[in-house]
Amino acid sequence: MKVLGIETSCDECAAAVVEDGRNVLSNVVATQIPFHAPFNGVVPEIASRKHTEWIYAVVREALDKAGIGPGDLGAVAVTSRPGLLGSLIVGLSFAKAFAWARGIPLVAVDHMKAHLYASRLRKAESPDEDPPPEYPFLGLLVSGGHTIICRADGFDDITVLGTTIDDAVGEAFDKVAKHYNLGYPGGAVIDRLAREGDDGAFRFPMPSLHKGEHRHDVSYSGLKNAVINQLGQFRVKKDAENHGEPRPEDIAASFQKTAVEILLRALFNAADDSGLSTVVAGGGVAANSRLRERLAERRNLRGVFPPPEFCGDNGAMIAGIGYQYLARGDRSPMSVTASARVEGFKKRYP
Repeated sequence: MKVLGIETSCDECAAAVVEDGRNVLSNVVATQIPFHAPFNGVVPEIASRKHTEWIYAVVREALDKAGIGPGDLGAVAVTSRPGLLGSLIVGLSFAKAFAWARGIPLVAVDHMKAHLYASRLRKAESPDEDPPPEYPFLGLLVSGGHTIICRADGFDDITVLGTTIDDAVGEAFDKVAKHYNLGYPGGAVIDRLAREGDDGAFRFPMPSLHKGEHRHDVSYSGLKNAVINQLGQFRVKKDAENHGEPRPEDIAASFQKTAVEILLRALFNAADDSGLSTVVAGGGVAANSRLRERLAERRNLRGVFPPPEFCGDNGAMIAGIGYQYLARGDRSPMSVTASARVEGFKKRYP
């Protein structure tokens, strides 16, 4: 079965066609980065307006690249949660109209669960060398809006073990990049700058999280504050060639090092406590090079990462997981609505 996947949860207008939940026939992502870059962050009103302008053309391109017409589709899958409400409504409304007009099933999905499914996708022209990871495994969902460590027992059967008590890891990357005017999007810019920097130039603090049951949780507000407001306090090396001024590359490298270690500390605790040895990552921060390198160093764990084009928001992961719901017999009514948040994806402290 060929499923059309539509994703408009934030600032990427995306559509894809996936066959049988695994083979990606097309994957089109129209980025809004140039429109949000002047503000160093996503402007919700701009995002929803661009989705409205682009959604038809993006879906049309996805069908053309797949070499099919609307009549060849068996169903439509679409993100309905979580995300920016205005952006979600655009994609959901289009998907409802498309499914109704063609008389095919509609499936509304959680795009964070879809991120966890992304590692099971393969390009149709690629050799099927690596089998998808078997359940159960540990899931690591890291993006601008979410930081979640979970146990996955099925494609939609997840148990949240740990999450953030304040800011998501991707948000911390974006805010640090914005403060130092490093560029947008922050995650990719900091990852690139960090390769040329000294990650020992600053020694930033790790959160203690000593109250309550937070062994698998993370916190990024303290790190963000230290990097933005207390930089000099944590400097341990000075660059003579730069006349004592901190180099952006060193700030990026030191910040990224600590941000990744905060994440891995909670993840390794979850691995030790659960006994699971496979970690499947998803979300935009899953493309981070240091995260991938550090996880690869842990010999008793197998890290599974989607290809970079499937780490960020995309329609292929929506179509892929949508097929699994359809195969189980699930359908969504035309009355299904969008939701900006999902219960349990964030914790309070203590």
